Amino acid sequence: MVWRIAARDLLSTLRDRRTLNATILMPMILIPLFTLGLPLMLGSFIGGQQQARQKLGVVGTLPAALETALTRDERLANGTLIRAGVTLVPVENARAAVQSGAVDAAVQPAGVIPTSAGAAQGTLEVYAKLNNLRAQAGAFAKVQDVVNAYNRTLTLDRLKALGLGAGVLTPVVLRPVDASPPQEQRSGQLAFLIPMLMLQFILSGAMATAVDATAGEKERGTLESLLVAPVRRSEVVAGKLLATTITALTSACFSVLGFILSGLLVGAFTRGRSGASAEISQAMGGQITLGVGSALALLGVALSAALLISALLITVGIYARSFKEAQTYIAPLSLAIVIPAVMLQFSDFLTLGPGLYALPLFGGMLTLLEIVRGTVTAAHVLLAMAANLVGTVLLGLLALRSFGREEVIFRN
Repeated sequence: MVWRIAARDLLSTLRDRRTLNATILMPMILIPLFTLGLPLMLGSFIGGQQQARQKLGVVGTLPAALETALTRDERLANGTLIRAGVTLVPVENARAAVQSGAVDAAVQPAGVIPTSAGAAQGTLEVYAKLNNLRAQAGAFAKVQDVVNAYNRTLTLDRLKALGLGAGVLTPVVLRPVDASPPQEQRSGQLAFLIPMLMLQFILSGAMATAVDATAGEKERGTLESLLVAPVRRSEVVAGKLLATTITALTSACFSVLGFILSGLLVGAFTRGRSGASAEISQAMGGQITLGVGSALALLGVALSAALLISALLITVGIYARSFKEAQTYIAPLSLAIVIPAVMLQFSDFLTLGPGLYALPLFGGMLTLLEIVRGTVTAAHVLLAMAANLVGTVLLGLLALRSFGREEVIFRN
C-alpha cells in the first residue's frame, strides 16, 4: 500500500513537465555553469586584462629603462602573450585624466626617480580607481609589477657594487608545500558550493511532489477520498514520504552527474593550456574524483538529507490550507539551506567536533564537503546520517499526527 500511494504521487509529479525540468535538466545545466562558468569568467576577465593593452597617463618624464619595461610585452618561449605592455599617454593632471576615463591609470613622479644603483630614493604616485576591479587587474597591476621588477634590478646593482650577491636579500628561502590530500587539492576553492547546490536541488526536487501530495490534494479535494479508503494513516504518510524522497534523490543524482561533468570539462579545458584564465579555472573550479567508498558515503548522506527535507516539506505542506500557502511557508526553507552552506567557505575556522556533525542537515553539509575534499571519516558520515534520520523520524511523527487531526486536514 505504501508503494501504491508513492506511485500515485509520483505519477502526479511526472505529469508536470516543469517539475521534470527542475529535477533533471536544471542540475545538469546550472551546476556546470556555477562550477565551471564562474571560474572561466573570472579567469578570462583577469587574463584578458593582463593581455590587453591599457592607456597609462604620465605626468612629466620617466627613466628610459622604466618606460621600456612598461611598454614591453612579455611572452613565453613559444610566443604566447602573457602580459601586454601599456600605451604611455602624456597628461597634465593625473587625477583628472583617470576620473574622466581618458586613461586607465596615471603615474606622476614625486621627486627624482632613480636611474642607477647609487641614486637617491624617489616616489612614483599611481592614480587609479582602486575600487574598480578592471583597473586593479589591468593597468594598476602592471605598474606595480614593473616597478617591483625595476626596484629589484636597482637593488641588485647596488649589491654588486658592494661585492654582494642576490642571496643577501633572501637568506632564508620559503618554499610552500601543499600538504593537503590530493583530492582536496583538486577540489578547488569553490568546493563549498557543492553541498549548497546539492541540497538546494534536493529541496527543489522534493518540493514539487511534497506540496502537490499534501496542500495540492487538499486544494483539489482528493485527499479526503484517500483518507476514507481502507488505508492506515501511517501508510499514507510513508507513501508520500517515499514519493517525495525518490524525486529528491533523482535531483541529487543528476546534481552529482553535473559535478562530474563540470570536473571533466575543467580538465579538458585546462589540459595543455597556460595563462591566467586556465590557472584560475583549475584552482577555483577543481575536479571531483570519487572512489567507491566516497561515492557510497555521498549517496548515504544525500539520502538521509533527502529524507529529512522530505519529511519537513510534508509536515509543512499538510498544515497549509492551499498550494500557494504551502509555497509561502516553504520559501524561507531555502534560506535555511543557503545561509549555512555559504558559511561552509569558512569551515576551516570552525572547531569541528562531534556536536557540529550531530546537527541535522548542517552536519550533512560538513560531511559532503569533506567527502568532496577527500578528508571524510566513517564516524562523521555515520553521525551526520544518524542526525538526519532522527530528525526525519521526529518530523514524520509530527506529520502523522497532523494527518490524524481533522482540524488540520480540513483547514481549507
